[in-house]
Amino acid sequence: GGGAGEGRPSAWVAGGTVFAGVVLLVGGLLDILKGISSIASDTIYTRIGDYVYRFNLTAWGWVLVVVGLIAVITGLGLLTDALWARVLGVFMACLSLIANFLWLPYQPLWALISIGLDAWVIWALTAHRTPRAL
Repeated sequence: GGGAGEGRPSAWVAGGTVFAGVVLLVGGLLDILKGISSIASDTIYTRIGDYVYRFNLTAWGWVLVVVGLIAVITGLGLLTDALWARVLGVFMACLSLIANFLWLPYQPLWALISIGLDAWVIWALTAHRTPRAL
């Protein structure tokens, strides 16, 4: 019939896990690049005058570099299906989602896209269950 078989959703979710690894890997690399550009020139991003969450863009650049490095390592771990990477991946995606919320006034479109990708990563990493041998 038209119902979903057991193989189809698990393949979808397993593919989502690989996608999550790639998203964390690429997102981490982009965070590193954004961080380097913030460190190199504090004036590269537009200053927002009345934004509630104001911060020093150079300090934020260092945060992005560190978070980006952890995300790259986590993404590589997910591509090798490491359990530690799955746990760290959920944490990193949550952290990235919050960071992109704070980044909204600086680059709103990219921040919204990143928030959506982070939500996908959280779903993919929490929905996938690797069968364990008894």
